[in-house]
Amino acid sequence: MVGGGPGGRALALALTRLGCDVVLLEKRNPARGTGPAFRGESLSPDGVRLLAGLGVWERVREAAHRVDRLEIEDAGHRVLGVRFADFPYRYRHPVELAQPTLLAALAEPTGSQPGTCTVLEPATVVGLLVEGPAVTGVRASTPGGTVRISAALTVGADGRFSAVRRLSGLAERARQLPLERDVVWLKLPTPAGWDRRAYRVRIAGGSHGLFLPSTDGTVRVGLNIPKGGLRELRAGGLGLLHTRLAQLAPEAAESAREGVRNWSDTALLDIFTTEVPRWSAPGVVLLGDAAHTLSPVLGQGVNHALADAVELAPLVAEALSRDRRARNRALTTALQLFQRRREPDVRRSRALQLRQERMFTLTSPPATALRRTLYRALDASPALRRRVLAPAYFPGQSPSAPPEAAHSSPSEVTPA
Repeated sequence: MVGGGPGGRALALALTRLGCDVVLLEKRNPARGTGPAFRGESLSPDGVRLLAGLGVWERVREAAHRVDRLEIEDAGHRVLGVRFADFPYRYRHPVELAQPTLLAALAEPTGSQPGTCTVLEPATVVGLLVEGPAVTGVRASTPGGTVRISAALTVGADGRFSAVRRLSGLAERARQLPLERDVVWLKLPTPAGWDRRAYRVRIAGGSHGLFLPSTDGTVRVGLNIPKGGLRELRAGGLGLLHTRLAQLAPEAAESAREGVRNWSDTALLDIFTTEVPRWSAPGVVLLGDAAHTLSPVLGQGVNHALADAVELAPLVAEALSRDRRARNRALTTALQLFQRRREPDVRRSRALQLRQERMFTLTSPPATALRRTLYRALDASPALRRRVLAPAYFPGQSPSAPPEAAHSSPSEVTPA
């Protein structure tokens, strides 16, 4: 397993429970902290469902921050308000969960595990082991030198710039689509009077920002800028950044001045999507961002990585249980089935994200007027809201109860 993010950790946990032995390689050095401060914290209701199925949800539940609603404001007026309690699913609310907390829970074994998980960190993959057409393991650089690890299956869970994707040749026909913007991530003190149980999208002309509550009491902000526009923004100084934030959320102006006092308080995320035609080859498979990089809109990356892991684990375990002669064919069939099952959900999420990206970046008066009209139509129709948002937030769930009956569901997060 190459990569110790949510997808890699979830797959390692699921496989060891099914009796498989796993070696997990993580390139981050735990002695140097937990890494970037702006890694994904948002879990969709379906992400909560997946954690519950892995037996992890109860261990992180108290640390999670429930989100009750989504609101979009355009030109200072609210055009869409969504209450997640109105959806008729068992798991209805997204949550915010600090990624170190999630990773620690996924890494903690529960009970007697039939399989074992050996973790090497820091360890960086520098090559693949190959016999004939099949990948048979990896070469990795560690503080103690280069090691060779043989495996029946090598999993690339190593993110949007996946080394396994590149080294295996699966990147050769991959299609990377740059979007029209980049995102500057930062954290602000929560503005006075703000409901911390809301996702906020603020739009002004062709500019927009995402305002997401964080588990540490702050607000994570994703401010869109034109592709390659960081140099121009920085040339205007922090004052220009503060002004952009205040234009989108006037009530956050003071928080912006307080929370961003240096450019080191920000991080740039280059926005693109990657479509990989084949997620697997003999002896190797990709999951999560390595297989299907998505944009940060609606926070889908972590959720799809978890869904990949939960789908892949039983298929791999069953194939590896075959005798040696049948194993390779069974494994190839399992990996192809994995992609066929997961690709439709990924495709729907990508299409929804790209539609939202185009909506957010409209600038002409007729186009922005049309955008507001469309959001208001969505706001006025519960059926339309379910149709549009269900593929993003509830792809693995079927309606289970009317909303008023679902309020007491045991899946609820204890308010923090």
